[in-house]
Amino acid sequence: MPTPSFTTVDAVTLKGWLHDADEIALFDVREHGQYGEGHPFYAVPLPYSRLELDVGRLAPRTDVRIVLADDGDGVAPAAARALARLGYTRLFVLDGGMPAWRAAGYTLFAGVNVPSKTFGELAEHHYGTPRVSADQLAAMQAGRAGTRVPVVLDGRPASEFHKMNIPGAICCPNGELAYRLRDLVPDAETPIVINCAGRTRSIIGAQSLINFGVANPVYALENGTQGWYLNDFRLEHGGTARYPDHATPSGLDDARAAARALAQRFAVPHIAPAQAAAWLADPARTTFLCDVRTAGEFAAATLPGAQHTPGGQLMQATDQYVGVRRARLVLFDADGVRAPVVASWLRQMGHDAVVLEGGLRAGLDAGIAAIYGPQEEVVAPPAVEAAALAAGLQNRSMLALDLRGSMAYRAGHIAGSRWSIRPRLAQDLAGVPHDTTVVLIGAADADDPAELALADLRALGFADVRRLRGGLAAWQRAGYPLAEGAHALPDARCIDFLFFVHDRHDGNKAAARQYLAWETNLVGQLDAQELATFRFPPAA
Repeated sequence: MPTPSFTTVDAVTLKGWLHDADEIALFDVREHGQYGEGHPFYAVPLPYSRLELDVGRLAPRTDVRIVLADDGDGVAPAAARALARLGYTRLFVLDGGMPAWRAAGYTLFAGVNVPSKTFGELAEHHYGTPRVSADQLAAMQAGRAGTRVPVVLDGRPASEFHKMNIPGAICCPNGELAYRLRDLVPDAETPIVINCAGRTRSIIGAQSLINFGVANPVYALENGTQGWYLNDFRLEHGGTARYPDHATPSGLDDARAAARALAQRFAVPHIAPAQAAAWLADPARTTFLCDVRTAGEFAAATLPGAQHTPGGQLMQATDQYVGVRRARLVLFDADGVRAPVVASWLRQMGHDAVVLEGGLRAGLDAGIAAIYGPQEEVVAPPAVEAAALAAGLQNRSMLALDLRGSMAYRAGHIAGSRWSIRPRLAQDLAGVPHDTTVVLIGAADADDPAELALADLRALGFADVRRLRGGLAAWQRAGYPLAEGAHALPDARCIDFLFFVHDRHDGNKAAARQYLAWETNLVGQLDAQELATFRFPPAA
């Protein structure tokens, strides 16, 4: 009998582990929609459909303590076996999954990025971050508020800004605010209003500037674009206004001095390159190397093995980049401004975050490099042309299996194809003859997870698995039509999509109100141990 690849752990033991002194990665291997419906506070999303693609980035050490959680439906044991094949050695599965966690009396938190969102609410309360309502901002913009017309800065990434923005706003992600502010605000008297889609980045962005010592009046827009929309103000769509790409932003010397003062106030350590190299080589601790600059800067040059963790998003969605609780985070920039600001917040969130002294240049000179954990080497199955698939569908010798996201399937798919997702293959393919040729339809992304399902399909008895050469684009080029519509896939099957998070942006005021209520109610769900994670400084 083969040695088991994992050990089960009960909910009470896991709760204790989450608050002991050792590193732990609690991975929720359910799909995104399931995760968003309810998960433990410290759970990191690692869907089984993407498991081998992302685990090496989220947990680079193969001997770190890893606990996998599901709905008690067998997905976590399957994930544990997959990780064991990759070389991970300390694997545990939550016995009974999420139902057992709830039965033990512990809370399941709805939504995503819950620790970061909760922190934003606590930060607003701790600092008393000034805010303006949508009505107040509209009056300020119209010159009716007795103040100068404000500069409105949107703290989200450009991709989110492009979806919708406050009229007149300029995109400047939170991690860039302190660095680029003087290129965007003409003087020290002009009011500054920071907004996001909801609350967290509005609060953290505004308070970042206040902590940084900016002399301007600074406010967070209460409830962001959702609050604006709920008050019946018009949002713009397709916006492109953003900060200028100056190599040297205005006021850089003053910004560096302010960053040094900020680091001192919040006790942000700066470590020498030699210390960072020693940490990265330490087999007993996990250290993440985090480049907090923009995507363009990262693409031009970075340190080997560094993750691109744009500063605003690293604060907003830490669990998308850092999978190991109590790991060390070494942040770097190329300017001495951005990394200290981000590290000051991460330390208040309870992370062991430090700044690399000398930034990118010092790291390159010292030869600093990080390593990811193992990744699955998938051998792509043979390809079939669109015409061959069309003929195979006609004579029923082939099954087109679409493994893209459920919303992509709804937007357009091959008529007669079947949508599925890796943890549901057995259920969705029940009754399909094993001599059927299964043709995978995947995404166009370089890290397309569709081919991860290859081994699962063969384990189910499907020996002939292929892929559509060129994907849907090739299908359309060959003149074949696509089917579409929500009716093609009921909501209940879309386990990879969290509806209440996304519907708030689609003209659904009820969803927007539900989301804002969820965000403001997070703090009240924490227990004393979870609340103690956060480390705010004494009030000034």
